[in-house]
Order: sequence, then structure tokens, then C-alpha cells
Amino acid sequence: MTDVLPLVEARLRSALGEPDARAAVTFLGTDRIEVLRFTEGDIVRYATLGMSAQPMADPTAVLADPVKGPRAELVLSVRPAGAETDKVLRPLAVLAASPQVEGLVVAPGASLDVGEPLWPGAPFTSVLVAESGGLVEDLELDAPADPVRFLPLLPMTPNEAAWKRVHGAGALQERWLNGGTDLRDPLRRSVALD
Repeated sequence: MTDVLPLVEARLRSALGEPDARAAVTFLGTDRIEVLRFTEGDIVRYATLGMSAQPMADPTAVLADPVKGPRAELVLSVRPAGAETDKVLRPLAVLAASPQVEGLVVAPGASLDVGEPLWPGAPFTSVLVAESGGLVEDLELDAPADPVRFLPLLPMTPNEAAWKRVHGAGALQERWLNGGTDLRDPLRRSVALD
């Protein structure tokens, strides 16, 4: 099978334009993860590159399939006014490395927590993984490989994350929608959860 990362980067560029910055992080025992930054007006998007190099494997499987299995990259969109959102590069790389490090299969509806603010002063330590196919179209690969999905990340406050564990991802997204929540606001408050 060919290296999927050049195809993934080409898909990101066709959807988001040219990256204006990139950084690479390597964790012991993992492949390199890059984070690309794309700026469009007052919105900055951070996309991982490297998570999809290998399919995510079921942690209970005896042997990981080198071709079949879900593949994904993560995309975070923020309006950085008044926040040091570029410091999100390392936490994003940590999340992108979690399938290799922890054997996680990252899928829509999942919560991912980095255990510290996503950037200095951020009211978020975790994200909700949203459905792919909106901002960046899925990238089809040659059979039998699964497509690469570009999963949006929605920052959650600790209260929202706790509420989501009880009520589910769909209920939280409905609260955000009904509350007119600006999910790109890097300093937003928690939505009303009563």
C-alpha cells in the first residue's frame, strides 16, 4: 500500500488552502505527528497529519491489521482573538498519537481529554469528536483500506464533558445548538446545562 500521508496532506490543502505554519512532535515509540495551521480570515484551523498513517486497531485484537481499520486525522477550528491558541499544537499531537500509544479507536461521539488546558488560559481540557464529511471530505483509499476521515474537534468545558458522559454527545450538541454556542470562541463559557 502506498504512503497515505501525501494524499492526506493534498486533501487538507485542497479543502483548507496552504498551511501557514507546521510543527512536528514525536513521542517515544510512536510515528511522527505533524500539526498544520491554516488561517482563513479570523478563523484558524489546526489539522493533524500522521494519525492516519496506520489504521486504528481494536485494542482487544490479537494482531493489528496493517491495512484494514478506521483511519482519521483531527481538525480544530478556533477564532484566536485574545488567546494563545498556537499552544494547542502539542495537545493536538497527543490526541493524534493516542491510537498508537493507548490503543484507542477515535470515532465520532468520543471524548478525548488531555488533562490540562488546550492552550494557556483555555477553559477546555477535553474535546468532543464530531462527525466527518463537512469541512474536509473523507479521503477514499484503495480497497481494502478504509477511508481517511477528517474529524472535527469541539472543545468542551469540564462541566460539559461531565454532562456529556451522562446524557450523550447528541444531547450536548443539541444544547450547544439551542444555546447559540460559538464553538470557535477560545474563551467561551460553558453552555447552560440545567
